[in-house]
Amino acid sequence: MSKEFLEDKLEARESAIHGMGVFTTIPIPKDEVIMRITGDVIDEDECCRREEEENNVYIFYNGDNYIDVLNTPVIKYINHECDYNCYVDEGDETSLLLYAYRDIQPGEELTIDYGYDEIYDLCGCEICSNDEPEEETEQEA
Repeated sequence: MSKEFLEDKLEARESAIHGMGVFTTIPIPKDEVIMRITGDVIDEDECCRREEEENNVYIFYNGDNYIDVLNTPVIKYINHECDYNCYVDEGDETSLLLYAYRDIQPGEELTIDYGYDEIYDLCGCEICSNDEPEEETEQEA
């Protein structure tokens, strides 16, 4: 690919969301391809094994296979947020692409929607925090 990506403009540092996060040092316009996500390409069985036996949560689904990004310097730190500013789309059989969902400012943390049901139970973002069921009121007799 001849496309220049922005990996050298990203840094991993402490996140207010969770642990470490991925931050941009430059403005990124909406729909810009930010980076190519690569890593160890594995099948479903190996993905399950790594998740269960190694507690590896740094794995992206990629069609018929998975990409383990555990040994990457930055992308493994991308955090979930329901009000995300990035999204992941198809690349090829060995990679995915990270895009800007909206304009992103320098110093802003890059986030994606992890897209699996269990994450929303654990999510502490403003959207999930405000999605609590309303208290029932007593009916008049």
